Amino acid sequence: MPLIDSTDPDFKVCQLDFEVLLELQRDAEARGWGTRWSTVGALRGQVKEGQVLMQSFMREQHGGGVHAYRCLVLFATAVGESAGGVATIDVDPGRYEQLPRIDRDPDVRAAYVRIFRLAMGGIEMISKN
Repeated sequence: MPLIDSTDPDFKVCQLDFEVLLELQRDAEARGWGTRWSTVGALRGQVKEGQVLMQSFMREQHGGGVHAYRCLVLFATAVGESAGGVATIDVDPGRYEQLPRIDRDPDVRAAYVRIFRLAMGGIEMISKN
């Protein structure tokens, strides 16, 4: 699966409502894709209702075309006051194109890339010396 660079035309960062994330999950379940939560119930158990951020990250290609976009989802966890989580989900290319982007400015785009990279590596509260 080729990685998507922040300068690629199909790179995108979106802010999604919880209901849209549920729709993406249901679609991934219906298609039998493995990169998703195991069930809608599992998603509800991990993701707090509210806005989530989603960034395209890889393209799954078959026969010369994009079969799915693998995306990172950054969300508030359903348990805990302020904990966050990051997970992946595959999104149908047609649906992906319809999702509104929030990263039109190149500097903002670079900042989102940095945020997602830090989230994937793990973020913890550090005491200052």
